[in-house]
Amino acid sequence: MNPPFNDATRHRISPDKARGTAHVATATTLANWIHAARRILKSKGVLTLIWRADGLDSMLAALTAGFGAVTLLPVHPQPGAAAIRVLARAVKASRAPLALLPGFVLTDAAGEPSAEAEAVLRAGGVLPLARE
Repeated sequence: MNPPFNDATRHRISPDKARGTAHVATATTLANWIHAARRILKSKGVLTLIWRADGLDSMLAALTAGFGAVTLLPVHPQPGAAAIRVLARAVKASRAPLALLPGFVLTDAAGEPSAEAEAVLRAGGVLPLARE
């Protein structure tokens, strides 16, 4: 799932209410989306989502109720930069521990798409998160 994750304090909200709702998170957006996923998934069903890296604590807190085997894939804009997004894979009703994968880097030092990004975006490669 790709819930709206932009922070209203750092992003200009569209005057169009539907666009604003689709792009900007409220304090309860993430918890509400994860709660809905928990209600519709069967036991051992898999939830995959993207969220802001600076909101990782909120994401993990929301996943603690009903999910386990959480696997995190930090997404970095370039080598050596802090992650900007986190992809998470979680299994409903699992008791397996959290796993943190090596980061996925989008561009190389020259600003060109990284080999791993090219493999996924252009060659049909699979994200490391999907291999778990």
